[in-house]
Amino acid sequence: MGRHTILISVGSNIDKEHYIRESIKALKLHFDDVSYSSVYESESVGFDGSAFYNLVAKAVTSMSIIEVRDTFRQIESDNGRKHGEKKFCSRTLDLDLLTYDDQITHEPVVLPREEILYNAFVLWPLAELVPNEIHPVEGKTYEALWQAFDKEKQTLSPINFTWS
Repeated sequence: MGRHTILISVGSNIDKEHYIRESIKALKLHFDDVSYSSVYESESVGFDGSAFYNLVAKAVTSMSIIEVRDTFRQIESDNGRKHGEKKFCSRTLDLDLLTYDDQITHEPVVLPREEILYNAFVLWPLAELVPNEIHPVEGKTYEALWQAFDKEKQTLSPINFTWS
């Protein structure tokens, strides 16, 4: 069993302070060497809902991609997330696998996750957390991708998040 570095998008717009705290506790329970970006507030994308809190976490695991995905689903369910909801809706907790080492896959999940390139709430925290890591498809650092991003499209701001 090898060790794999994963990047995870974390979001919540229902009781968001509570669920963001719970997400980090759960990630630390299931994965090793968890680190995370600042928390950012963003408008909901794709539907009319309350603002989201988002961050990106980095962790190490010996799990397969499918095991990671299933673990995320279990953490979401444990935190009140109802699966089978429409794609764009309010949620207690949303965990998405952004990258798994430098792997490029289409099954069982698309990696690297496509939203990295078009959602500020994913790219800005990535540029903060892992500025010099290279996007496996684009071949550019997350910092360079963020610098080139059209920041007029989406409202996003770092917040002073209280972790305890």
